[in-house]
Amino acid sequence: MLAAKGNPEKRRALTEELVGSRWLPLYVYARQRGLPPDRAEDAVQGLLVQLIEHDFVEKLDPARGRLRGYLKRALQHYLVNLHEHEFADKRGGGRVAVSIEAGEALLLAAPADPGAAFDREWAIDVFESALAELEREFEAGERRGPVDVLKSVFRFEATPAYEDLARAHGMSVSQLKSFVHRGRKRFRELVLARVTDTVSTAEEAESELAELFHALEGA
Repeated sequence: MLAAKGNPEKRRALTEELVGSRWLPLYVYARQRGLPPDRAEDAVQGLLVQLIEHDFVEKLDPARGRLRGYLKRALQHYLVNLHEHEFADKRGGGRVAVSIEAGEALLLAAPADPGAAFDREWAIDVFESALAELEREFEAGERRGPVDVLKSVFRFEATPAYEDLARAHGMSVSQLKSFVHRGRKRFRELVLARVTDTVSTAEEAESELAELFHALEGA
């Protein structure tokens, strides 16, 4: 983000990427604030246009907090100031290809509190992105082993018993535990790399990571 400050085209592309990749947390936040699906979609798209128009990356100050908090506050303020006629004005440029169905499905498990719902979905997005990259590393041959085991363990679902996983993949339990340990270490590195992109110091990155885990545990 800081490297893009001197390039307007890069700033615009980065703004679209940042908000687009975080569309679901923003959408869930808007829905939990009481907006119906179509208005929640328009609100998030309107926020994107506003951020582009105001060139927020150029003005972004790492000393003022983390990106997660910045976008949450930005949408909160946007909703407070929003009027019906603004929805029509915001339709058009700056839109992100999204799936409302995906956003609606998330509401079934989302906390009722809009802020907690936003943080939970933000955390899931970060972890799923890291898991997808870990899977690509296995597919590219950079790492070896049954990646399906790691997907079973690291996803936000009930984890099968290690004995069953080991048996299914022709491994001993000790081999499975060693494989999962190595995978977990790499997975944490990938997650931390994504978190580091949204804060200004290594200390903040560790704190942000802990808060994201807490957001999931408290869901």
